[in-house]
Amino acid sequence: MFYLGDTLVTADKTPVFFYVPNINQTTTMEKSVILISLIVASAIALMACPRPQSTDNAAIPLPADTVAAAPDSVAPSADNARYERLTDEDYKKVADELGVDIATMKAVVEIEAGKSHKGFVSPGKPLINFDLTMFKRQLSQAGIKYGKYTSYVCFKPVNTRKYGSYGNAQWARLESARTISRDVANKSAFWGMFQIGGFNWKSCGCATVDEFVERMSQSEAEQLELFAQFCINRDLVKYLKKKDWHNFARHYNGPSYKKRGYHNRLRAAHAKHSK
Repeated sequence: MFYLGDTLVTADKTPVFFYVPNINQTTTMEKSVILISLIVASAIALMACPRPQSTDNAAIPLPADTVAAAPDSVAPSADNARYERLTDEDYKKVADELGVDIATMKAVVEIEAGKSHKGFVSPGKPLINFDLTMFKRQLSQAGIKYGKYTSYVCFKPVNTRKYGSYGNAQWARLESARTISRDVANKSAFWGMFQIGGFNWKSCGCATVDEFVERMSQSEAEQLELFAQFCINRDLVKYLKKKDWHNFARHYNGPSYKKRGYHNRLRAAHAKHSK
């Protein structure tokens, strides 16, 4: 109830009238009866007032820590450690597998993967370089005409300004290429800290190129394991065991290894890690 001018009304503006006799002319008994009558009338009037209800049925917000994470949310940083750095245990595991010393593995990783040996653009997204020339060649070999796709991102130069970084720009090109042929696109990129070509999936001990990509996306340790399998299947381990840096670099880096000094850099890195 509320007052409309000098009149007490209900929520629907129905006037509430009370008969109030002159109190000065009433007995004590009559005063009591009048008081009770006023209380009862007030209760009836209040019952007539509708209880306010929500009109939008809005749900009560959940506390921030109870909101479910999005399916593609990045895992907590503690779980992301495997993406960030190889451990001594990782080096020892692969060194034992190949029958070489740990210094050899650290030297190869430092020179072939770089001192930072970064394997990932972001958690779960390995470092890649998409090779357009190879993509065109493999599309042709697969009988796919690519002329109608030349407006796609994969046929454009790397656009770091648009995508924020070189790594993200390369991934944009790969994702674009996958819309034409996922299989050919994955084979046309170089993957992980060792930049192993996707077309070498079988040399890395994988059953399919999809398995190769999946394992490349797991951890730096898994990238190291794939590199070890590549060395085994390409018969490169014998050069590592003998510290024959010339032949290892020639077979792994190609005929231009001397110009880039890979053999000398490998030798120096091994000496450093042997101390």
